[in-house]
Amino acid sequence: MQTFKNFITNKPLYYKKIDHKRIHKAYAILEPHIKKPLIIHIVGTNGKGSTGRIMATLLHYSDYRVGHFSSPHILKFNERIWIKGEDISDAKLEIAHTKLHTILGDEISDGLSYFEYTTLLALVAMEELDIIVLEAGLGGEFDATNVVSKELSIITPIGVDHQGFLGKSIESIATTKLNSIEKRVILGFQPNREVYEIANRIAKQRGAKVYNIIESNSEVLAITEKLGWSHYLYENTLLAISALDVLNLSYSIKSIKNLKLFGRFYSIAPNVIIDVGHNLLATEAIAQALEQKFSNKRVVLVYNSLNDKDYGSILKRLKKHIKRVEIIAIESDRVVDVTILQDKLKQLNIEYSEFKTINKYEDYFVFGSFFVVEAFIKNNLFQI
Repeated sequence: MQTFKNFITNKPLYYKKIDHKRIHKAYAILEPHIKKPLIIHIVGTNGKGSTGRIMATLLHYSDYRVGHFSSPHILKFNERIWIKGEDISDAKLEIAHTKLHTILGDEISDGLSYFEYTTLLALVAMEELDIIVLEAGLGGEFDATNVVSKELSIITPIGVDHQGFLGKSIESIATTKLNSIEKRVILGFQPNREVYEIANRIAKQRGAKVYNIIESNSEVLAITEKLGWSHYLYENTLLAISALDVLNLSYSIKSIKNLKLFGRFYSIAPNVIIDVGHNLLATEAIAQALEQKFSNKRVVLVYNSLNDKDYGSILKRLKKHIKRVEIIAIESDRVVDVTILQDKLKQLNIEYSEFKTINKYEDYFVFGSFFVVEAFIKNNLFQI
């Protein structure tokens, strides 16, 4: 059997032929061999990672044994499996891989996709915990994480993204994501009203109970403002504590002072903010965050995009907040052709150049995808 690092490195991120039954067959084999903590399932387009980590942190500091599975990672795979306050170690990853691979066997293990295998790996690695916060990948109904039964589904803001996988319209995307609900569901603030209607319809069909988010909380607002968090992180915190209230799980809101949301409007240097957002819905929240932090001051946008993103609309929305764009090279076979990106910047009348290094006299905002943030950090040799 290969080591985990070699095994997972050789797996393709995507398969041309999608087989939704494959993960269910594998889980049916695995299920009798592992314990099953309480599962909180997070589905949506934006805010899944920060909402999940806020929730996991609050539970951790209330002495629950809690884990958080998220994706993708920025620098190291271990970031995806957070257990009792820290990323999983290489040694524990290897132990979980050995157990999972032994139970499933070569044929099934080799046949699973990257995300399918790592989802099951997380369930093995976190089986001794009290609670698992399980973050969906691209979808909902057909997502690998939906293979398990959950106590609560959390729906973060849903917008248009990954249309090739999920559908072209908000209605089709929301339906795919909301078809993952089971017993109880709580809805975060939704920019599209039809999401609420679809959620209520599906919940009624499933006999699931729908809960509403706490609309405001002065203590949470004061703490998040003191931490320098943007408004969208305040809203994500409201969703996190609303979910914990539904489940009657104890927490102290002051515990979020211990949390560093790396990659979510995060100040990595005095003049550099990074964010792993990559779609138009995230851009809307980012534009508000830039307005909140910089007011009329403009920043340098370090940017690149995958070719399936609406980079034209993203750049148009950010235009008034940026003085120029510096295009950073990223490693992905899905990166947009640089000449096409440059043409779009010309059309929008946005000054651009190639990113080389930061200037300590200017403010920078790094945005576009996990690939962009990863490339930026490696390029500038930041110590995380």
